[in-house]
Amino acid sequence: MSKFLISSSMSSSPIFIQPRDSFLVQNVDIAIDRCTKVARNVNLERLQNNYLFPEISAREYAHMKKYPNAKVISLGIGDTTFPIPDVITSAMSDFASCLSTPQGYRGYGPEQGNKELRKAIAQKFYGHLGVTDREVFISDGSQCDISRLQMLLGSNLTTAVQDPSFPAYIDSSVIIGQSGDFQADTGRYQKIEYMKCGPENAFFPDLSTVPRTDVIFFCSPNNPTGHAASRKQLEQLVQFARENGSIIVYDSAYAAYIQDDSPRSIYEIPGAREVAIEVSTFSKIAGFTGVRLGWTIVPEELRYSNGFPIINDYNRIVCTCFNGASNISQAGGLACLSSEGLGAMLSVVDYYMENAKILKQTFTSLGLKVYGGRNAPFIWVLFPGKKSWDVFNEILEKMHIITVPGSGFGPAGEGFIRISAFGRRETTLEASKRLKMISY
Repeated sequence: MSKFLISSSMSSSPIFIQPRDSFLVQNVDIAIDRCTKVARNVNLERLQNNYLFPEISAREYAHMKKYPNAKVISLGIGDTTFPIPDVITSAMSDFASCLSTPQGYRGYGPEQGNKELRKAIAQKFYGHLGVTDREVFISDGSQCDISRLQMLLGSNLTTAVQDPSFPAYIDSSVIIGQSGDFQADTGRYQKIEYMKCGPENAFFPDLSTVPRTDVIFFCSPNNPTGHAASRKQLEQLVQFARENGSIIVYDSAYAAYIQDDSPRSIYEIPGAREVAIEVSTFSKIAGFTGVRLGWTIVPEELRYSNGFPIINDYNRIVCTCFNGASNISQAGGLACLSSEGLGAMLSVVDYYMENAKILKQTFTSLGLKVYGGRNAPFIWVLFPGKKSWDVFNEILEKMHIITVPGSGFGPAGEGFIRISAFGRRETTLEASKRLKMISY
């Protein structure tokens, strides 16, 4: 099998990698008598094309076949590259070694997670906000929890999302049966409310024009725009949810990157415990994208319309669909929240934010409108008059750089591309050098 040249995530020297195979099986005609009698899930038929990031990977693969000697740099998918700090990997290694001893072996743990870790998350991230360890559910990552929350809430409800927003909110809504049909003329699903969040409204929806929905997905700092909602904006959101009897699913995956006084948790807003669930993750602060560890907060005050505690149903979902996060990963999570671990994680955050600064300055110097990069490791760049996938293809073809087309995050992302700052410093500097050579 041929190999392709790509920049290393660990050094400035190139390494050889195996090309990634496409997972999808080709849909070819097969005789009916060779098929089952089971109909395809109609909700899966409603999904549009491939999920965004596998589609990007497929185009990267095709590009590498075309240019086998190109040194490709990825500023696209938000995977981390900085090594996990030693204090964290040592804790995981020690735990794993103990599993080979009678005294240290552990099997199934509580589905809700290690109680010590649940307490540590409640204290370190929510210490002054009234979150208890009982309200913390440890998981294998916030994206998995989004789908579990969809299972909890069911198909017979209405949903609102930021536009643009992380694709998993919409795709999981389609799969569970909330979306209705896709409207090709608008690029939207019939039953999903798209709340436009762009430069013209300070990346926050005009709630006076948004109809009531049962659920509101809201991410801050936002992926992809990098905007962190202000306290005033979140107060408006919580008040809107309270007045309408809605539930906010608040994604705080990038909260540790906030550099100003923007809230890092929805529970900093009075009244939020009665209307909001928060999901978060160690992926982007500790380099756990492959280790897999996150959490969800479900407050005891949060109730259905009949008064039943939502936390009880979520606990049932978790116990039915999940055997708990890896014990080894949870040992790493505890190390993350030690004083040494917290300091190490903050150093990693600073490293990525310096990359963001470099990339933002690069695109600004080209005369483009650039957003984000201040409270999140994402840069949101506008290319007036151009289609997002056209810009993606042009930068890949001319510069051998992977980006993410903004239209993949929703109709309001058309004309933008998202740039990730999760690379190594040397590849970030090389990308900056290449980008300055192209005319936009």
